[in-house]
Amino acid sequence: MRIFRRSLAASALLLGLAAGQALAQQLPPLPQSIREQGVLRAGVRCDQPPYGFRGPDGGYAGVEVEMARQMAAWAFGSADKIELQCVTAANRIPQLNARRVDLLIATLGVTPDRARVVDFSEAYRWGGSDLLVRRDSPIRGLDDLQGRTVIMLSGTTQAAWFDANMPNLNTLRLNTASDALQSLLQGRGEAYAHDAATLIVIAARDQNLRLVGEPFAVSDAAVGLRKNEPEWMAWINAALARMKSEGLYTQWLEKWVPAEIRGPYTAAFTQPRPNAR
Repeated sequence: MRIFRRSLAASALLLGLAAGQALAQQLPPLPQSIREQGVLRAGVRCDQPPYGFRGPDGGYAGVEVEMARQMAAWAFGSADKIELQCVTAANRIPQLNARRVDLLIATLGVTPDRARVVDFSEAYRWGGSDLLVRRDSPIRGLDDLQGRTVIMLSGTTQAAWFDANMPNLNTLRLNTASDALQSLLQGRGEAYAHDAATLIVIAARDQNLRLVGEPFAVSDAAVGLRKNEPEWMAWINAALARMKSEGLYTQWLEKWVPAEIRGPYTAAFTQPRPNAR
């Protein structure tokens, strides 16, 4: 009986090792430059809940932060083998191309202009845009913005959309979401244009604000890499596919998004991108 138990334990150990090796084999080899670093350097947002923000303890939190930590765990065997760096909409691509980070998981929408200077992974979600206004605002849609000032962040898909579609609009362009929200509350602008996912969280916390509810500038979100890094791109795409197949996005959304507002976020990760203005 004792020998049988030892044999069973050994078999279980071998099966466990084989399973671990099989999982590891799902990902292609890391590029030598990343492997030699021994740590993953990721640019993430610090003001974009639920994707990347500072948690109650001041640490990094959010779905995209979880993605970065998971990549570190698969690459180096520990989620702690990571150096996270806050990036903004305006400085994230310069930080990547200056080699201060190895990748961007930073609410980065796929656009033709950005594709000229960075390479994009396969999309892991889509994101729409919306407007945040005061609850008593007369603004009910995009056409109501003429003659008003719209707050937005520099370097965002929203800024590019308004430049292309409403070029004569009055805009106030800032660098951080906190500055944009503060400007809206101070009356420096009548509407705040941003990712709908971010605005949903803000509106849920402040009953004096509401979403306009007319989606626009819908785009895919992807990991940003420097140009011409095919081995790194192959590894990133394989990691994203594994996250999806293992249901990790759903777990992270359950962790970081309250149930009452989780629906739109889940749709962005699991459903086809909708048509929008």
